[in-house]
Amino acid sequence: MAIDYKVNRPLRSADVSDVFKSSGIKRPADDLDRIQRMIDNADVNISAWDWERLIGIARGITDFSYCCYLSDLAVCKEYQKMGIGTDLVERLREHLGDEVSLLLLSAPTAMDYYPRIGFEKTDKAFLIPRVK
Repeated sequence: MAIDYKVNRPLRSADVSDVFKSSGIKRPADDLDRIQRMIDNADVNISAWDWERLIGIARGITDFSYCCYLSDLAVCKEYQKMGIGTDLVERLREHLGDEVSLLLLSAPTAMDYYPRIGFEKTDKAFLIPRVK
């Protein structure tokens, strides 16, 4: 199977919602208008495709010169453990360049995953959580 990766390919909220639901990531997947705003207002979307089916996404908010917040990394469950998440992160890093650091907030269930793909755990972060 050959997975095709695209940078900033137009995405439909229904397809991204399907990836979120399948992957297990906690997102407002039933609010398609909100999902579309998340897609449209991201600075970079790296998507993974199995033919014409969207199977993974890395969505980043960035200034393209110093830092990027990896706001979503999701891969459909049946495609997990195949290196697609790692590939999405690598392609995002290539797109951003060497000057840009990558940071994220991890779900508790993914705390063991991110160090395996090159992230360093830190205790130097602060959060004001969203209301909804």
